Amino acid sequence: MQLQKGDISAFLHHAMDTMEKLEGNTFMKKTALIMAGGRGERFWPRSRRNLPKQFLSLTDDGKTMIQLTVERISPLVDIEDVYIATNRDYRSLVMEQLPGLPEKNILCEPVGRNTAPCIGLGAVHIAKKYEDAIMYVLPSDHLIKFNNMFLNVLRDAGEVAENGENLVTIGITPDYPETGYGYIKFHPDKTEGRAYAVERFVEKPSIEVAKEYIATEEYLWNSGMFTWKVSTILKNIQMHLPDTYERLMKIAEAVGTAEEEAVLEKEFRAMQPQSVDYGIMEKAKNIYILPGTFGWDDVGSWLAVERIRRSNESGNVVSGNIITINTHNCIIQGERKLIATVGLDDMIIVDTEDATLICAKDSAGDIKKVLENLKICNRDEYI
Repeated sequence: MQLQKGDISAFLHHAMDTMEKLEGNTFMKKTALIMAGGRGERFWPRSRRNLPKQFLSLTDDGKTMIQLTVERISPLVDIEDVYIATNRDYRSLVMEQLPGLPEKNILCEPVGRNTAPCIGLGAVHIAKKYEDAIMYVLPSDHLIKFNNMFLNVLRDAGEVAENGENLVTIGITPDYPETGYGYIKFHPDKTEGRAYAVERFVEKPSIEVAKEYIATEEYLWNSGMFTWKVSTILKNIQMHLPDTYERLMKIAEAVGTAEEEAVLEKEFRAMQPQSVDYGIMEKAKNIYILPGTFGWDDVGSWLAVERIRRSNESGNVVSGNIITINTHNCIIQGERKLIATVGLDDMIIVDTEDATLICAKDSAGDIKKVLENLKICNRDEYI
């Protein structure tokens, strides 16, 4: 489709026409946008500004998190239809770790503007190629234990998304009262296919409220994974974030032209930061959720290493040149340097070439404060 310069509405109207023609077609093209622009600050000192968490290997197989994400969806989405949203500093890392990915599918944001503009940027690029398609939106730093079960949920989400102007999210069935996640309440009696209608999104709760949520069996953890048609998400951006939509249309007009980079720089930078949850999902209609029980982990901090790697007989998860004496339930990550521990319990120790972290497990959430202090002290070489 060729967009006429200045006609910012033609882009969406064409997609709407295509959507109507494809209604009921169960073979709509499957595409994916993988969001990979985060800094991974809670994995300091391994995760750094020039090598953040999504480009690290945290599992026993040696594959990085972004590699696992792309590999996981490969039975459903061809590599030519995978788009990576990241920032310019990470373009070479993406190319190095995903050599089969077309370079034009690396979408480099000039500046971070949260998930709604990021998703919108992916949507206009996919629409330029296919006019309309199913679009899976996935973070690059999640781990899934049971890939086939995960793919089945994605297929179900695609069917619900294709059957009308539905926005579909995946919720994780909670098995304990987690206070670090948002929750989504669903209607158990209102369904679309295998999905449930969403009643409301709720912020991270207190431990008491989280226990109440789990007791009702009507709340799921908000995983940050979504499925919709490109036409549907663009229509919702136009409705709920009109300024963002206008700027996305200007970017869409410039895609593939000599002005693309300049227009992207100007228009994306001018967008207001906005999460897709707050900007769209909490306001839109036809929101559905599919429960997921496929061994999901958002790998939010060093504590996740205990869940994804094997521990030894003392409960320690170790990697590197390590000797432990009377040490229990610790996470110890090193490189060539010998690390010896004596009489430690419930600690995190991470040693790199230029920095060492020593942290009590129950203070893992405060690791980001180290980076805040380093920024204040202008010690950027350690960030």
